[in-house]
Amino acid sequence: MTYFDPVHETMPREELDVLRLERLQSTLNRAYLNVAHYRRAFDDVGILPEDIMSIDDLQSLPLTTREDIEANYPYDMFAVPLREVVRMHRPSAKSSKPVVTGYTRNDLINWARLVARYMVASGVTKDDVVQIAFRYGLLSGGLGMHAAAELIGASVIPTGVGNTAEQIMIMQDYLTTVLACTPRYALVLMDTVKQMHVNPRALRLKTGIMGGEPLSLELRKEIESGLGIEVFDNYGSSLVMGPGIAGECQAHEGLHVYEDYFIAEVIDPKSLKRLDPGEKGELVITTLTREAYPLIRYRTGDITSIMEDSCPCGRTHMRLSGFYGRVDNSFKVKGIMVNPSRIEQILSEQGVDTRFQVRVYMEGAKELSEVLLEVKEGLFFDEMRAQETFIEGIERAMYAGLGVRMKVKIVPGTVISGRGVVVDERP
Repeated sequence: MTYFDPVHETMPREELDVLRLERLQSTLNRAYLNVAHYRRAFDDVGILPEDIMSIDDLQSLPLTTREDIEANYPYDMFAVPLREVVRMHRPSAKSSKPVVTGYTRNDLINWARLVARYMVASGVTKDDVVQIAFRYGLLSGGLGMHAAAELIGASVIPTGVGNTAEQIMIMQDYLTTVLACTPRYALVLMDTVKQMHVNPRALRLKTGIMGGEPLSLELRKEIESGLGIEVFDNYGSSLVMGPGIAGECQAHEGLHVYEDYFIAEVIDPKSLKRLDPGEKGELVITTLTREAYPLIRYRTGDITSIMEDSCPCGRTHMRLSGFYGRVDNSFKVKGIMVNPSRIEQILSEQGVDTRFQVRVYMEGAKELSEVLLEVKEGLFFDEMRAQETFIEGIERAMYAGLGVRMKVKIVPGTVISGRGVVVDERP
């Protein structure tokens, strides 16, 4: 087995737990001193950072929610002065209130090293050519993979998303060996390969690094068969650090959580009690080294479970079994998180108060989505042009408010099964 950081990745549990506690206590003190939200939260339950004497004591601290973060927009969750923040990102999910996260120089160094761990665990070396087809910009996926691949010493092709035919040409001409993208975009690439009559076995591709959305066993097999590659899964959360929280190794037996940088808990989303290994619940993350943006017991909303047995790869860090959806009714389209409550708010801003349903489906390899609006008075026009203009205005507002394009259709009420229902027809 090959490791990027063998000292920490294979550290004996006793030493790892000591390191985690030291880093936890440092993080709690920094958050308490520099972030007013955490100072209030700790004071409300009568706990000081020095009261946390073990990892288990962390359960006595309150959880951090997305609403807490929205309430402190833009910089009140930062634990350092703005002059020390060298980069900012935002999560893929757009809500009614914006969110921003920041990184110091050390944060970026650590981020690159963590993603490099995952990439090396996937078999990436300095001899590889890595084509990164994740979004660049305010979303964190592309830049996270980019920095890690360069740190390993691999050649990087920052293609981003889109221009799919050109992506295939680049794979052929530049001799790409590693493809980094979302699983759904891998399907689009597969479809384009067929349309271009390119033999995928004639490409140099050998590894697929997937992220940004759930990777089912069926989807993994389809991508591996269609592109002739070995697929690896990873997990990140845009607010915590994404990607770079956990990743799959060549044993393909769960995702290793990098426990020297994060404490992972799985809780019952209703009772908020910590669950035992093997029980599915909501993943909660505490950062251990983030300087600009420490998070204490952050509720990710993602459903997973902790695995008990050790991994044959020799890494000593705990593993997550995979991801099984969300605790809310949020869903991802083209790697962008969408919440029906945000759709409802956008409709209200456009003067629309009617039942609606969201449909997500595949058309070939293309991932599409639409919002179905129930016909009622005010949503029916004698003039077709007036209706088209009305719908186009809503579609523009949807794209501006969600970051993903959705078609809007007006349909009979019998088609709508409920207000804000999501019908996901994707395999």
